[in-house]
Order: sequence, then C-alpha cells, then structure tokens
Amino acid sequence: MKHILYLLLGFLTLVSCQTKVTPSESEVQLVEASCGTCQFNLKFDDCALAVRINGKAYFVDGTSIDDHGDAHAKDGFCQAVRKAEVKGKLVNDRFAVSHFKLVP
Repeated sequence: MKHILYLLLGFLTLVSCQTKVTPSESEVQLVEASCGTCQFNLKFDDCALAVRINGKAYFVDGTSIDDHGDAHAKDGFCQAVRKAEVKGKLVNDRFAVSHFKLVP
C-alpha cells in the first residue's frame, strides 16, 4: 500500500511540474501591454507592441503599436506599461491576437 501511495505521489508531482498554464484562444485575459523594445527589453530594431503573459513578454501579431494612439505620448506604449484585455494564442513565440482592448 505504501508503494502505491509513493508511486501516486511521484506521478502527481511529475505531472504538476510539466503542466504549463496557457490560456485558451477563446479566453479573455488581462495582461500587461507595452512597447516590447522600450519597456519589455525584447530585441527588435523598432518599437513594436508586446504583451507580458505569466511573466514572459511576446511580440503581438494582429494589431500594431500605432493602432492604439501615439506610442511616444506620456501614456503611450513606449512610455508606460498598460493593462489590456486580450484573446489569442501563442504561435512561434509570438502572441497572435484576435481581440485587444486597452483597460483604462
């Protein structure tokens, strides 16, 4: 009986360590949004929109930094980290967005 309990605990530990929490494409989530180059220290030649999910930043495909106002304004993406509601999925280490709405 002890052996079965140890095997079960070992299996559960292994499974929980390998589980990566990623949102589904249809799930709206609240994320940080900003310029990936200026605020999230991602490598790129120009300013580009990025989101930070679970502590990791990803460039965004499906909307651009210029679609959401002046990026260099006082509250723009190059000057501030903003909150946004997003839907989408990770594709090739980028976030393919299907919905993007800034939260005031």
